[in-house]
This record gives sequence, C-alpha cells and structure tokens, in this order.
Amino acid sequence: MEDDLDMMTCAHCGFTGEGPFTDHICPECHQTYWKCAECGYVLSGVNPPNACPSCQKKCQFLNATCYTPDCGGPGNFDPRI
Repeated sequence: MEDDLDMMTCAHCGFTGEGPFTDHICPECHQTYWKCAECGYVLSGVNPPNACPSCQKKCQFLNATCYTPDCGGPGNFDPRI
C-alpha cells in the first residue's frame, strides 16, 4: 500500500500524483493559490500578478495552495500562510 504522504492532490483540478509538484504547480492544470504578503488578498493562477489587484502594490506573493488534509485539502488555500 502506498503511503498517502507521498501523494499530492491539486486544490483546483483534483489531479493526484506522486511526490511534490515541481515549484508547487500542478502539472495538469498549472494553477496555484497566491496570497499577497502585504494585504492578504488570495487569488489563483499559473503565476502571481506584478501588482496586487486589491492593494495595488507590487508585493511578494506567497504560494498558499493547500495540498494536505491538515489545512483542508484539495479545493482550499492554506490559511496558515
């Protein structure tokens, strides 16, 4: 039986694969949840925008995609980030 810790499931499309996704981006739909480090705005996409749509600043965007059950699993962003 395969260990569930070795599996990753995309929060957007449900694709499941072995091991971590490269750069935390789903190889199937290429989507990631991004959270603005300045104001906390969350959006999804392949890459974060240059400026936050909410605060209009050029901010650092953090990958906030949830891949494990402890943060809600697929379909959720990780609120701990």
